[in-house]
Amino acid sequence: MARKAADGTGTIRKKTVTRSGKQYTYWEARYTEGRDSGTGKQIQRSITGKTQKEVAQKLKAATASIDQGTYISPSKMTVGDWLDIWARDYLGGVKPYTVVAYTGTIKNHIKPALGAIKLPTLNAHTIQSFYNGLTAEREGKPGLSPKTVKNVHGVLHKALQQAVAIGYLRFNPSDACTMPRIQKHKIKPLDEGESKAFLKAIQGHRFETLYTVTLFTGLREGEVLGLKWDCVDFKKGTLTIDKQLQLEKKKGGQHVFVPPKNDRARTVTPAAWVMKLLRTHRARQAEQRLKAGKLWEDSGLVFTDELGHHLAVYTIYRAFKKVAAEIGRPDARFHDLRHSYAVASIRSGDDVKTVQGNMGHATAAFTLDVYGHVTDQMKKESAARMDSYIKDVLGL
Repeated sequence: MARKAADGTGTIRKKTVTRSGKQYTYWEARYTEGRDSGTGKQIQRSITGKTQKEVAQKLKAATASIDQGTYISPSKMTVGDWLDIWARDYLGGVKPYTVVAYTGTIKNHIKPALGAIKLPTLNAHTIQSFYNGLTAEREGKPGLSPKTVKNVHGVLHKALQQAVAIGYLRFNPSDACTMPRIQKHKIKPLDEGESKAFLKAIQGHRFETLYTVTLFTGLREGEVLGLKWDCVDFKKGTLTIDKQLQLEKKKGGQHVFVPPKNDRARTVTPAAWVMKLLRTHRARQAEQRLKAGKLWEDSGLVFTDELGHHLAVYTIYRAFKKVAAEIGRPDARFHDLRHSYAVASIRSGDDVKTVQGNMGHATAAFTLDVYGHVTDQMKKESAARMDSYIKDVLGL
């Protein structure tokens, strides 16, 4: 029996059908979308789902959008229409930094290729062709990397999954697509000799302490730039990493504080020498504050410019690349300081779980995946030492 929805906007009923000798039960809601402009007859639409509650929620969303004048018929809605709705109404719980990345992906990649397609007709083959085209060279320019294509897929998949959830699609056509294989890039940390050369090259440098702390703590760029003094506990000898300073990925983007990667705050215990270095840096910053007087900005940040203002990501990057070139490593990235710390930790005997915690990785498996080659090398070195020991014992 059909149940009339509140305020008469639709009906919900339980239905049972038999297919190939099997009975299937589901719930269906029907609602009036509007009237045909030619005949004046009501246009009826249906929504289905596994439970009455699921269908009731979908019906409520559809009828509410009709009342608000924001409703678009599923049969007329384009992929571009839906992406606009999704970006506007369904990203409320997403970090602002991520929203900017999502909307940029939609604008630059997805809508130009798929935006005009009717949402109900979008299929896996069309999407797969779109993904394949992203990696192709165009006008002498290389295509997108497999990792970037995977990110594009992530945005489109999320948007289409929401369309499924509210009844605009019966299934997500991007589920059947395959991604280009991501080639794992070999990390290139600074070895011991390069680390010594780097530390020598930055003596007296404007960012000497910042670079040194990064090399000996493994903090991400945004984490070290966003580190505040209230997160430095000299008594316990710890640093609390609960935020990052990031530059918004858009034209005219500003530096903003965002949660750490994986939304997980962590506490690290640097070497005592690093904490001593930070004490010295705080005293030096206090002198800068006195010198700046009223012009000083009380940002509370550990690393600032001469007036207490936060440092710019691109300023740190450019200065680092200049030093890296001086020591014969022009290919080195700021992030390689982080890799250098991790490799040094593992080689000094830290277990993988400890390294995972210090680095802020989601799992120890990820840490092993990134730095497994280090442990392999350590095994070879261990075998060589044992071989030497055996020969010594046997007098060979």
